[in-house]
Amino acid sequence: MVRQLFDLESSTYTYLIADMAKGVAALVDPVLEQVERDAALLEQLGLRLVAVLETHVHADHVTAAGKLRERTGATTYGSPLGAPCIDVGLADGDVVQVGDIAITAIATPGHTDDGLSYLVPGAVFTGDTLLVRGCGRADFQNGDAGQLYDSVTGRLFTLADSTIVYPGHDYRGHTCSTIGEEKRLNPRLANRDREAFIALMSTLDLPPPKKLATAVPANRACGTSQAH
Repeated sequence: MVRQLFDLESSTYTYLIADMAKGVAALVDPVLEQVERDAALLEQLGLRLVAVLETHVHADHVTAAGKLRERTGATTYGSPLGAPCIDVGLADGDVVQVGDIAITAIATPGHTDDGLSYLVPGAVFTGDTLLVRGCGRADFQNGDAGQLYDSVTGRLFTLADSTIVYPGHDYRGHTCSTIGEEKRLNPRLANRDREAFIALMSTLDLPPPKKLATAVPANRACGTSQAH
């Protein structure tokens, strides 16, 4: 089972991945302000949280990974290039087992240097690497537009076209997409070569995220004052 949850302030999606038969679950990219919501949902569904998966060190919200670890004993996962507070660093191809659900890490740097996507049968959780009809920016946190292009076209776009894309954010009311849709319809990537993509990304001139100065250091400590 996959359940999609939303934080209105940061437009962040958190995902619950659950093996209902085994009574265990993982959360992808939980938000600190939504800890009580997420904990209540786990309790209502009779689920034990065993894993918290981070797609990258976020700049627009503070993670709930540390708080959930304290409350539930869940193991925290992410890239070893990201937050030093995580329990387990995942390399490309590593698998996190949640009951009978195998969650495979895909290294997708570019938005940040520590980007990971998570593949389950039939779906991929792409963080900020691939959004519905868009993609993450690549102008801070060691981002690299060329690397982002390679991650999307060389890793994500090689998945089956029917694979559901669950993005880390949406700002226009979309909830999900598919790999096939994004290959055909994503205006930043469809029919655009690497050089043209890099040129496009260099012209975006986006303002910094509102929480950049506070969120990044907080998230390097898993959203708590203790790095664990």
